[in-house]
Amino acid sequence: MDLSELERDNTGRCRLSSPVPPVCLKEPCVLGVDEAGRGPVLGPMVYAICYCPLSRLEDLEALKVADSKTLSESERDRLFAKMEEDGDFVGWALDVLSPNLISTSMLGRVKYNLNALSHDTATGLVQFALDQGVNVAQVFVDTVGLPETYQERLQQRFPGIEVTVKAKADALYPVVSAASICAKVARDQAVKNWKFVEKLQDLDTDYGSGYPNDPKTKAWLRKHVDPVFGFPQFVRFSWRTAQSILESEAEDVTWEDSETGNQEGPGKIKSYFSESPQTCPRLPHRYFQERGLESATVL
Repeated sequence: MDLSELERDNTGRCRLSSPVPPVCLKEPCVLGVDEAGRGPVLGPMVYAICYCPLSRLEDLEALKVADSKTLSESERDRLFAKMEEDGDFVGWALDVLSPNLISTSMLGRVKYNLNALSHDTATGLVQFALDQGVNVAQVFVDTVGLPETYQERLQQRFPGIEVTVKAKADALYPVVSAASICAKVARDQAVKNWKFVEKLQDLDTDYGSGYPNDPKTKAWLRKHVDPVFGFPQFVRFSWRTAQSILESEAEDVTWEDSETGNQEGPGKIKSYFSESPQTCPRLPHRYFQERGLESATVL
């Protein structure tokens, strides 16, 4: 799997896809959706779709695809390679969402929680398949949140497609299992080959599992937190585990309100056309006021 685009810029998101098999443009297809890396405090989250004609679903099942969490890394790699070999009837696409994108979305002025981000990413991938000309007839999705609400939302978005959303769908439907394998292979490769833009001393790449309750992951976070600048962009700093370590290991920052002076309201409209200078000081833009920023007079 070629993740060179992500390796060049791992601060946002990138989309990868296989060529669309010609048969998938003609015959009705089944499509599965799953993710890898939703829970970890380290590394990206990857959403993937996999699709094939309904007439070839038994051929996909014959590959012995299964929930990626039940397979070893070598088994996942082997199965993904097999799906690539069977590119005459199997197609896939994925979105890689960086830790930086996830955290800035969750902590932005307008909150964009992980469930909403997950739903929108999955919806975007189904739409991508349709835009590529895939004749999607059925969609199976591993749920995030309540399956009934999620299914209703997707069904409204894609009224001409039969949508099924289930918990543990990656263990129930082979096409979701295949998507699960694609997502996990991509995430494992992204984590293994992560390019740190920060100049870290004595970088330790033994992260543990990456999950917040893993002692090895917590030890890695404590080792690589900067007291001023915080964590490298490999870390989802919106996770509570990361925030707790920042609170205990990093320096406190006090944001003081800007002195805006006499904040009187605007004068009469005639004053804007007067030749005499305005006596009311001009206030900084709201952007600077809200963030406590002011012009530097001394360096």
